[in-house]
Parts: sequence; C-alpha cells; structure tokens
Amino acid sequence: MKKYLLGIDIGTSSCKITLFHFNGQVVAQESETYPLYYPHDGWVEQDPDEWWNKIAFCIRKILTTETIIADEIAGIGIAGQGWAAIPVDKEGNCLRKTPIWLDTRARNVWKDVEGNVSKEEIFSISKNTWSPSYTTPKLIWFKKHEPKLFEETYQFLQSNSYIALKLTGVFSSDRCQNYGLHIYDPVNYEYNAQLAVKLGIPLEKLPPIYASHEVIGYVHDKAYEQTGLAIGTPVVAGGLDAACGTLGAGVLQAFETQLQGGQAGGVSICLDEVKAHPDLIFSPHVIPDRWLLQGGTVGGGGALRWFKQEFGTQQSFQEFTMNAALIKPGAEGVLFLPYLSGERSPLWNPQAKGVFYGLSFDKSRDHMIRAVLEGVALSVNHNLLVAQEAGVEIEKLSLYAMGGAANSELWIQIYADVTNCKINVPGSDTATTLGAALLAGVGVGIYSSFEEAVSQTIQLQRKHIPNSENVTVYQQAMTEYLRLSKLLSEEMYNDYINS
Repeated sequence: MKKYLLGIDIGTSSCKITLFHFNGQVVAQESETYPLYYPHDGWVEQDPDEWWNKIAFCIRKILTTETIIADEIAGIGIAGQGWAAIPVDKEGNCLRKTPIWLDTRARNVWKDVEGNVSKEEIFSISKNTWSPSYTTPKLIWFKKHEPKLFEETYQFLQSNSYIALKLTGVFSSDRCQNYGLHIYDPVNYEYNAQLAVKLGIPLEKLPPIYASHEVIGYVHDKAYEQTGLAIGTPVVAGGLDAACGTLGAGVLQAFETQLQGGQAGGVSICLDEVKAHPDLIFSPHVIPDRWLLQGGTVGGGGALRWFKQEFGTQQSFQEFTMNAALIKPGAEGVLFLPYLSGERSPLWNPQAKGVFYGLSFDKSRDHMIRAVLEGVALSVNHNLLVAQEAGVEIEKLSLYAMGGAANSELWIQIYADVTNCKINVPGSDTATTLGAALLAGVGVGIYSSFEEAVSQTIQLQRKHIPNSENVTVYQQAMTEYLRLSKLLSEEMYNDYINS
C-alpha cells in the first residue's frame, strides 16, 4: 500500500532528502554536503554528478531502514537551487561543472547582445532584469568562450531537471524554475522564439516545459540500481527551491509571503495577478495561476555561517546567536551590509562588498553578531520596500518563515520588528522538501488540491508579533542602512562597470 512521498532538495551547500507520510509527518531524512568550486574570480561552480551521487547515497540510506519499503513511495518531487546552466549530451551525461546562482562570470556578456535587443524588451517578456547571475547570460558566455561545449550540448538543464533526468531518463524543465531564462514568458509559460533568436539561444537546446506537479516520467532501471527506488515510481517536474519552500510553508493565497532563512535570504510574495519590478525577481509559483514576486539577497544564513566560521568558537549556532540577545536592538549603531558575494535584488551589483559600519573601541564581537542578524533582515526589508513600488501593499502581508533562521526565535523576532509584519513559523527544517513532496502528492492524486495538501500536512509552531518600540528603532536603522547602501553600492557599481 502506498503511504509515503519523497521530497528532494538540491541546496547550495547540501542536498536534503525527506520521506513523508501523507499527513506530513517526517518518516526519515538524510543530508549530505558537497563542495563549491571557485576556479576564477567571480566563478562559482558545482558538479551536478556530485549532487546526484549524494542524493542517491541518501536515498539508499533511507531505504535501508527495515520498516521502509520502496514500493510504498507514491511519488517523488524535486526542489532545486536556481539559475544553473547544466550542459548535458543526448545520452544524459553532464559535460562540465555548472555555474550556480552565485556565479557572475557573465557580467560582461551584455556587450555581445545589446545591439540586438534592449533591456526594456527583455523585461517586458521575462518580467526580470538582466543580471549575470541568471541562466541566460551564462548560456551566452558558454557560446562565446566554450563554443565546442555549447555545440556538443544537447540541452541545458536546471538542478531539479537534471536530477529528474537521472531518475527517469526524461529531459524536462518546469514552469517555475524556467524564469532564469529571459527568453521564457512566465505569464504564458512558454519560450519566446523571437527573443531567443535575438539572444542567439537555439530553442532546441532547451527542454520541454511541464507544470511543477506534472508527472514527467518514472524511475527507470539504472536509477533503481543506484538508489534502490522502485522501478516505475512517478517523478514530477518539481521547481525552484524557494518556491517549493513557499508551498511547504503553506503559502497559497495572495499576499501570503514566504520568508527565506537559508544560505541566502529573501522573500517570496504570493500574487494572484502579475506585479513585476525591474529590481526584483518574478516567477510563477509551483502551483498554477499564482506568481511570486521575490527579493533574493546573497547574505542570508550564509552571512552568519561565514562570521561564525571566521570569528566564532565551537559554540552551537544557538549559543552563538544568543550572544546577540545581550545587545540592544540597533546594535548601538553598528550596521552590516551583507553583500558577501555581490548582491542580488534590489541592487544587482556583482561587485558589492560586505561592510561593517559604526565600529569603535567600545564595540564587541556580540555587537557584530547582532549587526549580522539585523543586516540580513534589513536587506530583506529593502526588497519589501521596493515591492511597494510594484503595487504590493506591505501592510497586507503575512509572513511564513522557513530555513535554518526560523529555528532562532531571536532572529525571527528581529525580522518581525524590522519588517513590522506578523511572522508565522511552520515546520521550518523540512519546508522545502515538504513542498517538493506535496507537488508529487497532488501530481499522483494523493491530494485533490493544493489547499487539501497544505491543510493535511502543515501546522504552525509559533507566531511572532512586532514589538512597537523595536519597530521604531529599526525604522531609524533602515534609513541609515538605505543611505549607506546607496552611497557605497554606487561606488562599488562604478568599480564594476569600469572593470
């Protein structure tokens, strides 16, 4: 009897695999890390086959549990980091490491296409700005700098579609994740052939598009040998990790908003109509007829992890961050700009750098910890302020926190005070894999709708209400943050465009 759903998450630092009962209860979960590669300045790569090997290892480990039978898995969903460009041959072999979302090698490729198309035309179709971090500039970079590889590539895939290929042998893309391609129309879920010609991207090198919950294929013999999964298990297309996490946090309706607290930070505002802004990220949700207006910052949990690694101790993250509770809101004037690998929205500056401002002899490491927590929250709020310009009424937003940061009551309270929004915390550790699993559950008919899937599986753990006194402090801090960000990022951007 079928009673499980399997969710896979291809994160930046690790993969996570979770087996769920149909009621959302976690049956088993495994995680494995893999490296990032930095071969040149601005290059950040990962090996998709390392993703696959680690995922297969985790699945085998889960299936060695005596009480779990592979035939009882009803379906598999896959969430993955965005903006990859995985070159694959016709036999499904990966031809090289892929640049990931942190990679900015393509920062100069606009010079190669600007005579054929304007950024305004690109935005009008894709609803997204032109940035080297997206998939499109990476494809153009490959075509110019690695033409033999480009020619030999049968199709370019995203992270979740590559793992789906390894499981099923089927080439696919999905409506949600495809937004990293500027030739993709995210409103009508189709490629724009005219823009593809102008950018020099052959459509035959892009896979067919599926709805995120649509079954694209079934586990085949080779995947069975590598994972132990039952041959014939349905696999759905899946989608962007942030969007799957948004579903896994219970965000379905307009103005419900997922607060991302993983390696990167950000927000995903659910909309039932198109509202785009050139400084933000627009994509379809993984559920039909909903879209996400997203703000994606580089410095999320990764900023705290970096600071702890370089300046911390052997303390746990909870012990480490509790030191920040000793410092008053506002960190007594210490501000942190969390631009540790450039910055995405709303700055779109790959040369942006992290900054501590306001240090003096009377400031301690604890002030800096507090400033990191607050700086990440301020960077997320910066995106919410820009979303207002797109017509989003921030006062209507209800936030749902997920990711590692959601485990910190202090950090989520800081987010609530900075944004002046109520924040709900569901099961944060498994939101992304749960969202992927729910896609499979709807796709194979376990749930009759996404509303049913969410109601049967997601429970709130706690709520955070903004503290009015702290809100006032952070409104002043936000003003200073925006001043510094504008002043310093302009200097950083001048360095970028002159490089």
